[in-house]
Amino acid sequence: MALKVIGVGVGRTGTYSLKLGLNQLGLGPCYHMEEVLHKMPVHVPLWNAALDGHPDWAAIYDGYASTVDWPTAAFYRELLAAHPKAKFVLTHRSPESWADSFGSTIYKLLAGREQAPPEMREWLEMAVRVIVKSGFPEGLDRDGLMKAFTAHNEAVKSAIPADQLLVYQVKEGWGPLCEFLGAPVPDGAFPRSNDRSEFWDLVQGKK
Repeated sequence: MALKVIGVGVGRTGTYSLKLGLNQLGLGPCYHMEEVLHKMPVHVPLWNAALDGHPDWAAIYDGYASTVDWPTAAFYRELLAAHPKAKFVLTHRSPESWADSFGSTIYKLLAGREQAPPEMREWLEMAVRVIVKSGFPEGLDRDGLMKAFTAHNEAVKSAIPADQLLVYQVKEGWGPLCEFLGAPVPDGAFPRSNDRSEFWDLVQGKK
């Protein structure tokens, strides 16, 4: 199936909450890095091939109507070309709060990958390549992370046609998202998930 909604915000910008929201709106199943973690033998080689310039989008997103988070966010230009009619959502937050969250979760996990269980290392090495492709090389300090985060967001806004792109913070709730997607506003609050403690539970297979 063709992807209807493509999230191009990097990890730690509310991507897991957006995944839950899209599923609730009937725009799922939604692909997220969690899917790669649960299906490493199949999906890690697919993403490594994409990083080598040989993407098989049909195989990666088979059965999914939407996608968010990394690795997707590193391939926004390629996915625009592959899905020119899709709607794109750029989740973001303040560079300061993002750098603190990313630095204490994803960046920390990747920096310590040599101590990870052997079965996790190929996934972690792929994740490093994805994040480097997004403009975040290893070893950046907080200021460097903030600058790279801003640069990614500006590059997305330059590449995606404005009428196909929603620049969005999950704290804004259902309103802007549903208006952009032409979906009715559900009853109840917008889902909020994957704070820093939940991140480590997810990585360790506790979720």
